[in-house]
Amino acid sequence: MLHFHKEGAKSILIASVVAVVIVFAAEHFLKENFWVLKGVQVLALLLLIIVLQFFRNPNRSIRAQDHTIVAPVDGKVVVIEEVMENEYFKDKRLQVSIFMSPINVHVTRYPMSGKINFSKYHPGKFLVAWHPKASEENERTTIVIENEVFGEVLYRQIAGALAKRIVNYAQEGENVIQGEDAGFIKFGSRVDLFLPLGTKLNVKLNDKVKGNQSIITEKTE
Repeated sequence: MLHFHKEGAKSILIASVVAVVIVFAAEHFLKENFWVLKGVQVLALLLLIIVLQFFRNPNRSIRAQDHTIVAPVDGKVVVIEEVMENEYFKDKRLQVSIFMSPINVHVTRYPMSGKINFSKYHPGKFLVAWHPKASEENERTTIVIENEVFGEVLYRQIAGALAKRIVNYAQEGENVIQGEDAGFIKFGSRVDLFLPLGTKLNVKLNDKVKGNQSIITEKTE
């Protein structure tokens, strides 16, 4: 059964109403031009389908495991590098960035279980999501989770040129479970993970990952 994210309720309602209005208006005003009529109606239905697919929320339940960090979103790995993380850690970390296109599932899920030590929203620019400065200058949220296996891990939801709203459910002090719904980013963006230096990754550049399914790293000891 197809499920939709609650953050899409308003957009889906508006798109449905607009599609219905266009379909019936076309019947009235374009009835003498069959192909134009059908073309307009098809475009209206395609608009609705695009909105529906964007807000889809597939069921990807997993058994939470403390020794793994899973991809928080669907997308493509576009950055793997050592960087200075200047907001929270203020030291070097291994950054793994996942870019989401408008056709990806945009639900954000907690990459690991643990306690939320930090959660902050930053207003900012809307540079394209793959821009090197997007992580520090775009509208974004920063969340830090801590557990006994990995210590503190930071992930950052970043708005892009099309993404104009970030939803973040993480609250400081609460305990969260790997794979649970952590938020939503509307219309294309990226998520950065900041891991301890020396972390052995299970992914490489240009890999396509699935939220709650692809394992970014795991500790076997």
